[in-house]
Amino acid sequence: MIAVLGLVVGVAVGLLVRPEVPAVVEPYLPIAVVAALDAVFGGLRSMLDGIFDDKVFVVSFLSNVVVAALIVFLGDQLGVGSQLSTGVVVVLGIRIFSNAAAIRRHVFRA
Repeated sequence: MIAVLGLVVGVAVGLLVRPEVPAVVEPYLPIAVVAALDAVFGGLRSMLDGIFDDKVFVVSFLSNVVVAALIVFLGDQLGVGSQLSTGVVVVLGIRIFSNAAAIRRHVFRA
């Protein structure tokens, strides 16, 4: 319940304050969000499988975001930022859909 309350408060504050993202960070934000979603779906899957560990979730969440941002940063430095961004989104997208399929199988027993 605390997590849901925190989510609601966070969304409300975000809508009221309307924070601006610095231009330097803009290319990395969508990749960081996709990486965070991957960690969230992985955490939900492990919770349904009964093997959830909060330390593993936090490390996975942070490392996914940092590694994805570093890959995109490296791509920008090499001049192939859009290609590496696409690659990161594809890989994380596959992981998200894989976890979503496992969650669906667990919930609907199908």
